[in-house]
Amino acid sequence: MGESMKGMTRTHYCGHVTESLIGQTVTVMGWVNKQRDVSSLIFLVLRDRMGIVQIAVDKNSTFYSDAKNIRMEYVVAATGKVIARTPENVNPNMPTGAVEIEVTELRILSEAEVPPFQVADEGVAIDTRLKYRYMDLRRPEMQRIFEIRHLAAQSIRHYLSDAGFLEIETPVLINSSPEGARDYLVPSRMHHGSFYALPQSPQQMKQILMVSGFDKYFQLARCFRDEDLRADRQPEFTQIDIEMSFADEENVFTMAEEMMGRVFKEVLNTDIPKAFPRLTWHEAMERYGSDKPDTRFGMELVNISDTVKDTDFQVFANALKNGGSVRGINAEGCATMPRKQIDALVEVAKHHQAKGLAWITLPDDGTIKSTISKFFNEDQLREISAKFKAKPGDLVLLCADTNESVLGALGAVRTAAAKWKNLPLEGYDFLWVTKFPLLEWSPEDERYYASTHPFTSPLEEDVPLLDTNPAAVRSRSYDLVLNGYELGSGSVRIHQQKLQNKMFEFLGFTKESAADNFGYFIDALKYGVPPHCGIGLGLDRIIMIMTGADSLREVIAFPKVKDASCPMTHAPNNIPTDQLAELGIMTIQKNDDE
Repeated sequence: MGESMKGMTRTHYCGHVTESLIGQTVTVMGWVNKQRDVSSLIFLVLRDRMGIVQIAVDKNSTFYSDAKNIRMEYVVAATGKVIARTPENVNPNMPTGAVEIEVTELRILSEAEVPPFQVADEGVAIDTRLKYRYMDLRRPEMQRIFEIRHLAAQSIRHYLSDAGFLEIETPVLINSSPEGARDYLVPSRMHHGSFYALPQSPQQMKQILMVSGFDKYFQLARCFRDEDLRADRQPEFTQIDIEMSFADEENVFTMAEEMMGRVFKEVLNTDIPKAFPRLTWHEAMERYGSDKPDTRFGMELVNISDTVKDTDFQVFANALKNGGSVRGINAEGCATMPRKQIDALVEVAKHHQAKGLAWITLPDDGTIKSTISKFFNEDQLREISAKFKAKPGDLVLLCADTNESVLGALGAVRTAAAKWKNLPLEGYDFLWVTKFPLLEWSPEDERYYASTHPFTSPLEEDVPLLDTNPAAVRSRSYDLVLNGYELGSGSVRIHQQKLQNKMFEFLGFTKESAADNFGYFIDALKYGVPPHCGIGLGLDRIIMIMTGADSLREVIAFPKVKDASCPMTHAPNNIPTDQLAELGIMTIQKNDDE
């Protein structure tokens, strides 16, 4: 049975009991990591978040029988003298391996059933790990991740505080907005039929703070988006939310670069460049086929439309005739890629709306092979390959379609080919991507939507294009990218009421609908608004990259799985009908075929 801690106080963490404490009496508390019964002694290895230490219980002690019955994951407290292990028993693989504790008092604080998996087992299925997350989080590697997360958050707070930013909380229950991803909605008991929304981002609130005169704001804000999940996306996440007045893009860039430099140095003892490279959105798409490219490797896109403009090959000819292009990448050293893998790359391209891929291989024996050899002779194939600076051992992958499809498909193929090649992708390559399109056209709705949100300012020189060529309007927006992941987005905001109203009107809002959705914000713009800008950075993604984790699930204490449910708590769960009635809600059962 478990016993009280009365009379015992932990004096040291297990992982801190080292040779410097030899001869001293210490009290440690933790989970039993291992038990060994060796004739006259029972050895227990205790574990806490700082590490492990071995304790020894002599058979002549009054608690020997208790120690004999202790199993893994029992929680115990032990007091005893720190002694040196004999030279032959020193464990060099254990930070505390040169010592052990000669126990004089032992208490079982809590018993444990046989655990669903061993803490040391690395091969546990993710579903099991998440169901028993409290067991999973006991693993040293998981505790290391959350120590890094804590240190990074503290470093961020210290930097921003030192730079004069104020940490201000914004509401979690807000009004729903028609722009952006789907909101999570919260019914109001006091106002039947009305709902709060959980914030996708504190966007409007932080701009209101700028109107209020707080010129430098930040918050580690909880944000919520009801969208499909993937490895780098969760329905609830933490955003490093930053806004500043009387500032422009350069101020944001400098602040973020300094902050990231401080975090990586203080937490990982790693130096990163003081200034990050920059690409416009157009340059990033043309070179990498992605607005968040991984720049740690090459395989840049090459446009060969001029080279093949006179071809009779209908796939290429039709793409060019319809205003598209023919482009490709050189997957260096991939000429030996199995056909099965090439077919997988074709499927990647198709998944991104391209019709397929053509390829040219240059084996080391000097021959040339291609899926389009019926339409191009060897000299033409070599001319095409030369555009990619291909050499023996390389694989050229070609795509012809609309520019949008070609760029997106080759961007994805580029990443997939790099993974197959297993490139040694090390280091931290930060990148600013700037001047995104202000608007996106929706063929389904036959209207434009804001690419980020309706408060992003267009480039001043592009404002006249809103009336003549909206698709060409560039925004004063920017993304911070790291190793192929978007860490966050930001922009210079619209601070003039006239331009903001024009933006709402262009996006299809009437004065009435704009007032319904953004009335308080529109009113605030009447009373003197400073120029302002900001950025929201994903803390979870930053920690995922810093720790080398494969998924956001690893860096969030209690994450959701692909269907946005929690295996441990079984959320979301059904609510009793009387509770729903109090909220004025009636549920409708959906059929399986709906």
